[in-house]
Amino acid sequence: MKHLYKSTAVLLLLLPISMMSSAADPKKTDMPMKEMGMHQGMGMMSGMTEEQKNEHMRSMQEHMLQMHDLSNQILSEKDAAKKETLKNQQLELMKAHHAQMMEHRQQKMEQHQQKKQELKK
Repeated sequence: MKHLYKSTAVLLLLLPISMMSSAADPKKTDMPMKEMGMHQGMGMMSGMTEEQKNEHMRSMQEHMLQMHDLSNQILSEKDAAKKETLKNQQLELMKAHHAQMMEHRQQKMEQHQQKKQELKK
């Protein structure tokens, strides 16, 4: 019982110290999402119509369903060769999605640069 009290006392003493260290670093809590490495949040789709947003979300949903379906097939497959084939299919799907996202990002960056140049004129 004495050991339990000592352990509890140590935890209670360490708790305020850990809380002070996280409170002392306001950068962690006040940092905008963009700087935290997140996408631009909901602003990413702000220029879209409702129909475009729905189409985009459906596309994302379809991709997720394909990935999950392949994952389930991979996990349930017993034959090593078939499992490897499924893994390769999933990898190709991931590469295609990544390429599409990078192309979209490049287009957004180019649009941003054009807007910057127009503002300078």
